[in-house]
Amino acid sequence: MTTAPRTARDRARAELTHEIKAAARRHLAAHGAQQLSLRAVARELGMASSALYRYFPSRDDLLTALIVDAYNAVGERVERAVEAAGPAENPRAAWRGLCDAVREWAREHPHEYALIYGSPVPGYKAPEDTMAPFARVPFALLRVLRDSARDIAPPSGEAALPGPLAAQFEGVVEAAGLDVPAPVLARALFAWTGVFGIVSFELFGQLAGSADPADPFFTYAVTRHADLLGLP
Repeated sequence: MTTAPRTARDRARAELTHEIKAAARRHLAAHGAQQLSLRAVARELGMASSALYRYFPSRDDLLTALIVDAYNAVGERVERAVEAAGPAENPRAAWRGLCDAVREWAREHPHEYALIYGSPVPGYKAPEDTMAPFARVPFALLRVLRDSARDIAPPSGEAALPGPLAAQFEGVVEAAGLDVPAPVLARALFAWTGVFGIVSFELFGQLAGSADPADPFFTYAVTRHADLLGLP
């Protein structure tokens, strides 16, 4: 099927949309997501506010576009890293690649990381449009677990999940149609939140004076989490 060529008007709209989002990211860096203003973005671009509203009818629409872009950017980085490592052949390398990709992207884009993994923006409710982009990173982790499921061994001496927690994760597995056992999913969430916690602590200066620079601590934590996951 042949794709119809874009008109000059389409190209101009796409270019201006790109410029609007770039200006909005600069405002994120300077003032934070809570202070993002369509009027301020329009003023920087020399546009009338009414003209910008034709591209983004509200601040929340602009925030959603930035959030979707950020989730897709980190998701694409992670997916490439997992694919390059070969999750079926070397799940530990795939896990390490996933973790390194998240950290590298966060350090390159700290304000966008804060937008999607930091404090919620008061008054903003993320629409369903953000769900698929958000899921790219956890789905990459699930791929690592699925591709190596036959070789995953539970940590020695691991206790069974407490009843309410087991029921919670079994419900998630059933509702989402996941092909990983509930205990594996629980360990995956534990590892996933642990990695993001370290990245956030590093990014926001909470490791200063202790694990600073954070490289050895990050490597240690990623390795220990791989042990927890039972990755061969």
